[in-house]
Amino acid sequence: MKGEAARRFAGSLLLLAAALVALGSCGFKLRGSERLPFDTIYLGFGVNSALGAELARNIRAGTSTRVVTDRAAAEAILEVLSESREREILSVNAQGRAREFTLRYLFTFRLHDGKGRELIAPTQIALARDVAFNESQILAKEAEEALLYRDMQSDLVQQVLRRIAAVRG
Repeated sequence: MKGEAARRFAGSLLLLAAALVALGSCGFKLRGSERLPFDTIYLGFGVNSALGAELARNIRAGTSTRVVTDRAAAEAILEVLSESREREILSVNAQGRAREFTLRYLFTFRLHDGKGRELIAPTQIALARDVAFNESQILAKEAEEALLYRDMQSDLVQQVLRRIAAVRG
């Protein structure tokens, strides 16, 4: 009985090792921390911006760059040009009521050094998700919509971080 358990355990270990080798050979690697090309950054979001808070949290946690509150002390300034959420009817039922929506999250920004040199020209990131709507599940659909916007916000933060990391000083 002990021999059988040991063989199963060894087989499981061998299978796990084979899976890890396969993942490593296909180019898979965990996303590491970003290396931003400057030591300090000012984020031009409003004080209650959820997007600004998440971006600042990701910069603090995943990079050596410090987020500063004084524009003059920053090597780079992220200027928010616009941020909006939209909801558009995608399809309607026979009674003319909405059946599907497209949720959009639009964010436009630029990055400069505060001395007139533009590091990233005005750039818009547009994200969209489709969501089905059912009148009998209004509360669940509102929660799903909020979850989709949070997901888009996290995706947006990662895209902004990648674009900032790609800046050549």
